[in-house]
Amino acid sequence: MTIPKEMPSAPALARRLICSRCGSEFGCDLSGNCWCAEETARLPMPVKGEDCLCRACLRKAAAEASAAG
Repeated sequence: MTIPKEMPSAPALARRLICSRCGSEFGCDLSGNCWCAEETARLPMPVKGEDCLCRACLRKAAAEASAAG
């Protein structure tokens, strides 16, 4: 019986993004440790054609959704 070797853990996969609403640059950690996980707001995934939002735009969108809802 062969014992499989453990796979080394993948390095953090960070990417640089441009906010689809305001154009500011920010980072996203694809390993699950992204700053957005710290936010209390939970919004649906971005609309068609949008990517992630920066912290300020996420908070603004959450406030607008809360006021509308």
